[in-house]
Amino acid sequence: MKKVKLLFQGDSITDAGRDRENIHDLGRGYPSYAAEFLKAQNPDVEFEFIDLGISGNQTKDLVARLDKDFIDIQPDVVSIMIGINDVWHYAGKEWLDTDLFEERFRTVLSALKEKTKAKIMIIEPFLIPGAGKDYFREDLWKKIEVVRKLAREYADVLLPTDGLLQAAFIGDDPLTYAADGVHPTAKGAEFIGKLYADYIKPLL
Repeated sequence: MKKVKLLFQGDSITDAGRDRENIHDLGRGYPSYAAEFLKAQNPDVEFEFIDLGISGNQTKDLVARLDKDFIDIQPDVVSIMIGINDVWHYAGKEWLDTDLFEERFRTVLSALKEKTKAKIMIIEPFLIPGAGKDYFREDLWKKIEVVRKLAREYADVLLPTDGLLQAAFIGDDPLTYAADGVHPTAKGAEFIGKLYADYIKPLL
């Protein structure tokens, strides 16, 4: 049976209340849904799922824990969703410089390419409208463009979460996917988990 070590990385959306004493605990967010979909769709694959998302993390935090939480894991596949806190933590102040955001994210991706054999899926940060954070768009769109640019350079797959969520809102209430605009409800997490399983198929 084929074995695949799959690492979920990111911030609170990936953390989703996981037990940080157990790297295999997937919390209540999209990783738990993605894992169930992947196991059901790939009965010939033995997965080891590892979730090392940490609530509040920004790109600078991924750089800080690059060796321990990326390189030392030596995953076969790694997914990264990061960026919303690089916007949120600066909201109402001076936005984080986009070039610095790119430099930090590029540091992580370059190291993965140089020091592991991992295939990489990059997941766009997203914002759900109507929760009082719509002004984040002023900066978030710039960060999303950087994520897409870096995906073209480093990733094997890009999951365009933001655009796909906007499409899903047609005829539906956006806030049923994330009441605060950022952290998915069970409905939102399941939606992203299904997308995850679909988009990561070529890497398995």
